[in-house]
Amino acid sequence: MKQYKTVLILSILMLLFAPSIYAQHTEKVQSLSLEEIWKVAEMNNRQLKLYDLNHQQSTIEILEAKDRLLPELSVGADLKLNSKFLIYDNGLFSSPQDVAVKGYGYGVGYNLNFNLYNGGKDKRSIVMKKEEETRKQYELDLQKHSVKYDVAIAYFDLYKFLHFYDFLNAETEAEKKQLRLIESLHKNGTVLKSDVLRISVKLSQLELSLSDVKKKIEIAKQRLNILMGRKNDAELTIQPEDIIELNAITDGDYNDYVDIAFNKSPEYKIAISDIKWSELNVKQMKATILPKVSLYSNYNYNYPQISFYPYSNDLWGFGQTGIKVQYSIDNLYKSKHTIARTQVVSSQAKEKAEMKKDEIYLQVREVYLQQQQALESVETAEHNIIKTTETVRVIRSSYLNQESLLTDLLEAENALLEAKFNLTTAQTNVKVTHIRLLAIIGIL
Repeated sequence: MKQYKTVLILSILMLLFAPSIYAQHTEKVQSLSLEEIWKVAEMNNRQLKLYDLNHQQSTIEILEAKDRLLPELSVGADLKLNSKFLIYDNGLFSSPQDVAVKGYGYGVGYNLNFNLYNGGKDKRSIVMKKEEETRKQYELDLQKHSVKYDVAIAYFDLYKFLHFYDFLNAETEAEKKQLRLIESLHKNGTVLKSDVLRISVKLSQLELSLSDVKKKIEIAKQRLNILMGRKNDAELTIQPEDIIELNAITDGDYNDYVDIAFNKSPEYKIAISDIKWSELNVKQMKATILPKVSLYSNYNYNYPQISFYPYSNDLWGFGQTGIKVQYSIDNLYKSKHTIARTQVVSSQAKEKAEMKKDEIYLQVREVYLQQQQALESVETAEHNIIKTTETVRVIRSSYLNQESLLTDLLEAENALLEAKFNLTTAQTNVKVTHIRLLAIIGIL
């Protein structure tokens, strides 16, 4: 009786905790949407982390450039041993006069240098570093679009292969039932043995295709995991039953997309940033032929006093404060070719910007037309499914009535399966081309 009660209690507990255990398991394999995968990739993708570090580095370089505006200030001290202080007042080969000085000495003091003017090079260097930081931000934005587009390709590949697997699996089960039917017809002498063999061959091909699709599913999952910065073998599921909403893709005008691209595209912004930086660099090189003005100050305590006559074994202090002007005459002819080179680089940057502009025109046109073609393919595939479904129904009925051949039925079934593949492929192509178009114009 006690054993019975124990078993009853355990059974009740298992029933109570079973739903929670199942819930925990389902949480581990919770399916992810494309938006959720994008968010994970933006936080953990290794390429994005590297570009973000480059952006952080450029931000610190701006602070470094600002630090150069601060005055140079140094303090120093020394301790030395002095040799004999000999004065050859009658020539080098005469007997020298030995001046009594201490055998050791020391000194302590400071030195200050503050740049007042150097052609604006220091301040312009800050502006150039800020432009570099802006360019790094554009590069980071461009890489984000690239990663999101790569994620979309892998996601819709997985979406497509999961649907292919469902189609093939359903077709396999249907062919197994059809094989049993034809085998029974063959036993009754209604159909030939060759029909049974043809169905068996088709089943083998379907099973091989299933195996191939399984491998492609695993590859797509691994690619998504890598893009999300996860382990290669991390568990991943998406929602294969989600319907791709093609209605969300509006028929935007080509010129509208181009206008957005020239305002938002990171690639075009990078080209414009290169022009700005090159123009600043030309000014920076021209500044080398301008004078440099600085404020300086120094003061030192020394012992003993052996710098001025009469000498003394006493502590002494001396300092200077003033303005120093320096002009490098050699830069007038040395910087000539350097300035010419930077001007050529600036012209190159302008030409590259025009080339990038033409490239954007072409890219937007190409992807825009690909999207339109994909939409037409969806419509065609939908009509083909309707037609091939009816064709399969008619031929199957006529085959069972001995009015058509099995080869005709198999061809019709293959055509229907291919039409399903084409529809899913066309639907994913519409989404992928639309996402690529958004990435090109810079609003993904």
